[in-house]
Amino acid sequence: MSAGPEACAPGSVGAGVLALVGGGEWSEGCTFDADLLDEAGERVVTVLPTAAAFESPQRAISQAEKYFAGLGAEVVPVAVLDRTGALDEGLAGVVARARFVYLASGSAMHLLSVLKRTPVWEAVQAAYRSGAVVAAAGPSASVLCDAMVDPRGGGFGVGLGLVTQLTLIPSYDRWSAEKSRRTVELAPAGLALAGIPDRTALIRGRDGDWRVSGVGEVRLFKDHRPAGLDVLEA
Repeated sequence: MSAGPEACAPGSVGAGVLALVGGGEWSEGCTFDADLLDEAGERVVTVLPTAAAFESPQRAISQAEKYFAGLGAEVVPVAVLDRTGALDEGLAGVVARARFVYLASGSAMHLLSVLKRTPVWEAVQAAYRSGAVVAAAGPSASVLCDAMVDPRGGGFGVGLGLVTQLTLIPSYDRWSAEKSRRTVELAPAGLALAGIPDRTALIRGRDGDWRVSGVGEVRLFKDHRPAGLDVLEA
């Protein structure tokens, strides 16, 4: 998988904080969100409902607003639902200035097709480089990796590459054993694969170290074998 100059390998030091959430975001058990708000340094979360464009983006925004209000934070929605929105320099400016950007769950393929090579995606990267927290949930989290798992069959496609040498299975606790086995078997040599359950986050801090937070256990694989967090530090 190729990576642009903004991409970071699993063990490299990035300017911001990256949180890959398995799914079930903005619900009881997502204890890591309070820590991410502290990392952001302000009580404002900029939410991109892009992946939920064909479901109910307003419902996603409303859920985020209610949830983060309980944490004493405000939600700023950025209505990027299609390529027109992703090409909007004004919306990109809002994202670039954000200290906490959260990509809602939904369709990985729609998110990828909307954001790829756009000002809004460049703004997400710029925010991250400037020290912001960037979080994504469910299939949207997989899009941030350079390799992304196809939920239809467990094979691989090319993601946006904010983080390299890593791919993930979102909602791992709801993924079938057959597809999990197939995905592990198909993973290219040297690529770390993380199975992340709902309400669980794999988080990389500003120092490049990874940690797991939330209600579940992250399963890691590399070269078709089970692995530990240390494979992300190599």
